[in-house]
Amino acid sequence: MTSDNVNNNQLTKVVGYTFPVLITILFLYFAFRGINLNESFSIISKSSILPLLLYIIIFFLSHLARAVRWKFIVNSVKNDVSMFHLFGSVMVSYGVSCVVPRLGELYRGLFLGRWEGISRSTVIGTIVVERIIDIAAFAFAALISVSIFQVNLYDKIIWLKTSLIIGFSLIFCLTIFLIFLVKFQKIFRNGLIKISKKFSDKIANRVRSIFDTLLSGLSSIKGTKNIFFIFVWTILLLLLYALNAYVGFYILGMDSSGTVTFKMAWIVMTISSFGVMIPAPGGTGPYHAISILVLTQLFLFSNEISAAFAILTHFINYVLFILSTLLFIFIVNRQREKKGLKKETFLSVFNLNTEEK
Repeated sequence: MTSDNVNNNQLTKVVGYTFPVLITILFLYFAFRGINLNESFSIISKSSILPLLLYIIIFFLSHLARAVRWKFIVNSVKNDVSMFHLFGSVMVSYGVSCVVPRLGELYRGLFLGRWEGISRSTVIGTIVVERIIDIAAFAFAALISVSIFQVNLYDKIIWLKTSLIIGFSLIFCLTIFLIFLVKFQKIFRNGLIKISKKFSDKIANRVRSIFDTLLSGLSSIKGTKNIFFIFVWTILLLLLYALNAYVGFYILGMDSSGTVTFKMAWIVMTISSFGVMIPAPGGTGPYHAISILVLTQLFLFSNEISAAFAILTHFINYVLFILSTLLFIFIVNRQREKKGLKKETFLSVFNLNTEEK
C-alpha cells in the first residue's frame, strides 16, 4: 500500500469520526442558543417519579415491539429465533449507534447471526427491509401529523414538506431497486461474480456467498400472515413511541403549562424522529433542536421547559440504550459459556472465518 493510500485512509477515518461530532456540536449550539439552561435543569430536578417509571416501562415495551416485528421478518430465514436474542440485538443496535452513528445496524446483524447460528449477511438483509418499512411508516406518520394539526404544518415547519418528498422518493427508489434485484438476481449475481473474478477466485466465491445470503434476507417477507403482523406491529410501535412522548410531558409537569394531548405527542414524536435520522451519535443535537422547535413553535411552550423535555427524554433513552447493550451482551455470553460456546464481543463478531452458513 502506497503512502498516498495510507494518507487517504487516515483522512477518511478522521473525517468519518469528526463529522458526526461537528454535527452534534452545531445542532446543540442552535438548539440551546438563548435558552436559560439553569432553569431547564431546575425543571428537570422537579421531575415526577411515577411518570418517569412509566416512561421507562413504555420505552422497553416499544423496543420489544420492534423485536417482535423483526421476528415476523426473519421467520422465513429461521422460524424459531429467540425473542431474547432479537430484543438484545435491537438494544445493542441502539446502544452502539449512541456512540457511532449507523454502526449499530451492522452490529445488530452481526450479533444476532452469531447468537442464532445463521448467516450474518442474511440477517443484515432483513434489517435493510426493516429500515425501508420504518422510513415508510414514519413518512406516513408525518402525513398524519400534517392532517391533524389545526393549521398548515408546512408553514410552521418549512423543511417538513421537502423532507417528506425526499423520504417518499427514497422509499420508491429503494423499493424499485429491491424488486429488480430480486427479479433479476441472476443477472446481478453473475455480473458481480464476473467483476470479482478479475481479482481472484477466492474473492468471487466470497461475493457469491454474500450476495446469495443477503438476497435471502432481502426477500425474507413471505406469507400473508407475516405481512399482516408486520403491519400491525408497525402501527403498535408508532403508538408506543407517541405514548412515550406523551408520558414525557407529565414527567416535567408540562400539563400545568398548558393542555397536553396524545395528538400533540404524536406530532412531537413524528417530527422529532427526523432528528434521529441525522448521523449524530444517538441523535444528540438534531433531536434536541427539532424537539425544542416543535414544542415552542407549534405548541407555544417556553424555551426552558421545551429544552428540559429534550434533554431529559434524550438522556433517559441514551443511558438505557448503553446499559441495555452491556447487560444483554453480558447475559448472552454467560448463557453461551454454560453451553460451551465462545463469547462474542464487538470485535469477534467481525471474524469472517467463522461465518455461519
